[in-house]
Amino acid sequence: MIHIEKLTKYYNELCAVDQISLDISKGEILGLLGPNGAGKTTTLRILTGFLKPTSGSIQVDGYNIDEDLLQIKGLIGYLPESAPLYYNMLVFDYLNFVADIRRIESKKKLTRIHELSDLCGLNEVMHKSIGELSKGYKQRTGLAHAMMSNPEILILDEPTSGLDPNQIVEIREIIKQIGKEKTIIFSTHILSEAEATSDRIVIINQGKIVADGTAQSLKSSAQSESSVTIVLKGTNFESVKNLFSTDNTILRIKLDDNGMDDIVRLKIYAIASSNLMENIYKKIKETDWILLEFSQDTKTLEKIFRELTMV
Repeated sequence: MIHIEKLTKYYNELCAVDQISLDISKGEILGLLGPNGAGKTTTLRILTGFLKPTSGSIQVDGYNIDEDLLQIKGLIGYLPESAPLYYNMLVFDYLNFVADIRRIESKKKLTRIHELSDLCGLNEVMHKSIGELSKGYKQRTGLAHAMMSNPEILILDEPTSGLDPNQIVEIREIIKQIGKEKTIIFSTHILSEAEATSDRIVIINQGKIVADGTAQSLKSSAQSESSVTIVLKGTNFESVKNLFSTDNTILRIKLDDNGMDDIVRLKIYAIASSNLMENIYKKIKETDWILLEFSQDTKTLEKIFRELTMV
């Protein structure tokens, strides 16, 4: 659906987007994740034709952005971080105005407005002034605006920015619903949003793609090291270290908590393998220690994100 090749954008001497290459499939929900200033908004503005790239190419559904910009714009609905709304207009009047701009046929206009009102959860506020709405309802109104022409691709820049937790969940559900029929690209610096909403996550930092995949695949690829938490009774830290001293897969052992009496809590860090827990359990089974707790720690997307984006 979308093919991006070596996309680059300079602002004078500053390279905001640096040689990005990316393919996005039809019907995919792609989360563009990165810290503030990573180049997310610039990338989306280039995709929508708002900015011209310094170099590189973009093809959307077979159209080239340099030669067929109007055709590409016709395929895209765009919601910037600050939705361009007229606060003195009623929600219904605003959507009616947008429908006229989009040249929706008169006999289809009212039906389309009602469809978007249902989809975006605007029925209760259709006859309220936009200026009176909460940030969540303003965002929904902007989303309805972006969807008015029924575009094949929806591009959302920080769609949950400034919303409270309940509003975030509501917008997330709307995005998922739209994503059943549309290709969606949205930017965010909120890890939970990318993980909960996206089919695929692209992490960008300093204008470069530093990771690309599903949340699970990103976690798996980063698991070169695994850790296991254990709580043992009837031993001490030094004895546990001695037990695993001859195991070359064990990288280090860290005392997590020296519990009461002869109970010790610790973490064992090892080279990642599918039978890590089995090997550790077999070693402990050779002793007369009592195993009270045994769990493998997972590497969170937050930790992976920090590792990839910290300078």
